[in-house]
Formats: sequence, C-alpha cells, structure tokens
Amino acid sequence: MKFKELTFKDQHAERIYKDYIGRVRNSVKTLNSDNQNETLLEINSHIYEALQASAANEKENLSDVLQKLGSPEQFLKELVAEKKLEEAASSFNPLKILKALILNFGNGFSYIVFFILYVLLAGFIFMIYSKITNPEQTGFFYTDATSWVLGISQNSDQHEKELLGNWFIPVMILLTIFFYVVITLLLRFKKRFLKK
Repeated sequence: MKFKELTFKDQHAERIYKDYIGRVRNSVKTLNSDNQNETLLEINSHIYEALQASAANEKENLSDVLQKLGSPEQFLKELVAEKKLEEAASSFNPLKILKALILNFGNGFSYIVFFILYVLLAGFIFMIYSKITNPEQTGFFYTDATSWVLGISQNSDQHEKELLGNWFIPVMILLTIFFYVVITLLLRFKKRFLKK
C-alpha cells in the first residue's frame, strides 16, 4: 500500500501534521523505499486511529497524539538501526553490514560481538596479503607437533615446517568466504529469532 497523507480541516493542524511527517521522512531516509513506506504507513495509521478516538479540536487532538508519540528522531532511531541491519544482512554487503552494526551498538552486546567477528575476518585477508609480500614467514607452521602458528612466524628454527605451502592463499580465501557467510547467516537468524 502506498503512503497517503491525512487531510485536516484546520490549517494549523495540517501544518503541524506535515511538519511531523517531514521529520519522520527525514529520520527514515537511509532505509530502502519499502521500509520507508512501511514505517510511514505505521505512524500514519497510529495517528489516524488516535484522531478517530476523539472528536475534540483537530489541532489540540493532533498535538496530543504527536506529543505522546514523541520526537521521531528519538523513537525511530532504534527502529531505523534494526531495519538497516536487516537490509544489510540480506544483501551480504560487508560495508553495509559493518555500518549497520555500528548503528546498533546501543541495542545490545551481541551487535558488538558480531562487529568484532567481522573485523577478525580482515585478519584472513591480511594473511593473504602477507603471504604474497612475505611468503617465507607467512603460513601454517608447526614444529615437531608441539607448536602451531597460523600467520606470520618470526622463528628462524630449521625444524619449523610450513604445512599448506602453495595452498595457503586458496585455503585463506575459502575460510574467509566460509566464515563471512556463516557469521552473516547467524546474524540473519538472530534477527528472525528475535522477531518471534
């Protein structure tokens, strides 16, 4: 359904309403058009139903309803962050996901954990770069099965062996893709689980 503004007989009420809806639109402008429309419809519906409950002066009644709703910049902040995260998780775009997680830092500790997991994935990418620039000291090393190192080893011990060799870069690429998909699916699952 398409959003349609309410009409008022009182010009002052009309102006107050349009100003408020403009603030709502400004608050949700970072969302995709479907989520913007859905949010506008929900708020508009709430305003309409509250106005129908009272036959008092339009301007006073509208002012009371909007005062009870509160500032859209405040009460929509969490909703916009949540919807932004849903959009990002469904797109699998890493930059959008990181931005959405940063928006959600205030909404729970789990979002900080997801942000850290995504940042740790950058470590795999760094190891790929390091393998290209410093192939002798980067890899998956072991020494007599007593110590294992994944990454950069400064140890010049002759007994240290690199296990993956030329397979190091493909394995790191596969691990990066695998963990990125798993973390993103967990994030999407978390969002669905919280909705139920």
